[in-house]
Amino acid sequence: MGAFTWGLLAGWLSSLLLASTATAYFYRRFVLLERRARRAERLAELGTLTGGLAHEIKNPLSTVQLNLQLLQEDLDPHNPAYSRLVNRLGTVKNETTRLREILDDFLRYAGRIELDRKPTELNALIEELVDFFAPQAQVSRVQIRFSRSQRDVVANIDPKLIKQAVLNLMINAVQAMPTGGELILNLNQTLSDVVIDVIDTGIGIEPQKLAKIFDAYYTTKRGGTGLGLAMARRIAHEHHGELSVTSEIGRGSDFRLSLPQAGA
Repeated sequence: MGAFTWGLLAGWLSSLLLASTATAYFYRRFVLLERRARRAERLAELGTLTGGLAHEIKNPLSTVQLNLQLLQEDLDPHNPAYSRLVNRLGTVKNETTRLREILDDFLRYAGRIELDRKPTELNALIEELVDFFAPQAQVSRVQIRFSRSQRDVVANIDPKLIKQAVLNLMINAVQAMPTGGELILNLNQTLSDVVIDVIDTGIGIEPQKLAKIFDAYYTTKRGGTGLGLAMARRIAHEHHGELSVTSEIGRGSDFRLSLPQAGA
């Protein structure tokens, strides 16, 4: 067999090898995309089912709360067991109220977010939040300091949702300072993004917990639902932004919310 024939055969074999490699790659890619599509479909169906279940639980829960209130009103104050019964009813009422709040938080997190975007100046938005949150911070012995941008910072956002996200971060910051401290808000902008830093001087977050801190229902706080930070990150992602955190034990944490500038 001549050199020319060997060359043709080698070229044919190389082409066949490349074709089979490409076929295998695209097949694996197809299988992966198909699995992702099926998973997304299952998650969407699961979201619909769990949302419906939460609504169904809320209805009888409201009836339970109402009847607990009526039952407490019907108790005879002269009954020797009156005080004990009132305390037990109060405990049940508190737990049903907490359960309803958990369901409300879940429905807000699991539901579809519809953005009402509009150009919004963020210095003014954060100042409104600081004024609103200051009394709660003072009760917790936390001083708020806002470092505003020297220029107007405008982003195309849903102001109500961004307020909710930043407020969640501020609440989280105060909870991280059980003995008081300083809550610092910084507003800056890069070439394409606006950046809001929510900084606390609290206890900090352990490195092994940082990877989980934005997971739904992950919380280290007693009585927390574990949805505040998860919801804040979801709002950031819905705006094509990002929410990240850096932390140092004993010195505090910095939660950074990045959002595209108007027109970016």
